Amino acid sequence: MLSREAKAMFFAFAGPLMKLNGVIYRRFRSPRSGDVKVHLGPGQKNYINGWINIDANIFTGKADLWADLRNPLPFDDNSCDAFYSHHMIEHLPNMEFHLSEVLRCLKPGGIYRVGGPNGDSAIAKFVEGDSKWFGGFPDDRKSVGGRLENFIFCRQEHLTVLTLSFVTELLGNAGFGDIKKCDPVRESTAPDMFSDCLITEEESDYETPHTLIVEAVKPATSSPSVS
Repeated sequence: MLSREAKAMFFAFAGPLMKLNGVIYRRFRSPRSGDVKVHLGPGQKNYINGWINIDANIFTGKADLWADLRNPLPFDDNSCDAFYSHHMIEHLPNMEFHLSEVLRCLKPGGIYRVGGPNGDSAIAKFVEGDSKWFGGFPDDRKSVGGRLENFIFCRQEHLTVLTLSFVTELLGNAGFGDIKKCDPVRESTAPDMFSDCLITEEESDYETPHTLIVEAVKPATSSPSVS
């Protein structure tokens, strides 16, 4: 894991280049017809064939487009069928802006499947005193409090705590509707759409899952409903 200082230096140098690359992609390469499915933040190992994979990691990651996901997404309005991100959104400094961008780019009826560290499960396991649920990453801590801090903030790489009520609020405020919690790996409101995504997900505890997965739909009208 790179230090925060090293990452800050990288983004200071590469940020303008990634922004320019995104602008060029949107102007000249962004698809404007057919099925368009976008994977935000594949990292080093979760590249998904058939999707447009976007990542800032130009060195060890695998992606179709090098871009900073803190910037506007490089797609036209109402041009994408689906977005998928897994353990990415908690790294963003402005989730509200990100969600508004995803909504803008989705076609009416398009779906966003988003996952990240499950704050609800972590809080429950902390209250139970179950330190084994957390594991020892990124730092070797033995106490349940130390492991909770590991899980939630990950050496300050994670900028927020994701709970179902909070994610639902953010999605609803952005304009999404039909917001639904899903089990990692095995559940989706659109299993055919996200079948290739499900096989990249991992989970060892379905009673108190480590990853919170939520799917939400861009409504056909301007009055979304939350269920």
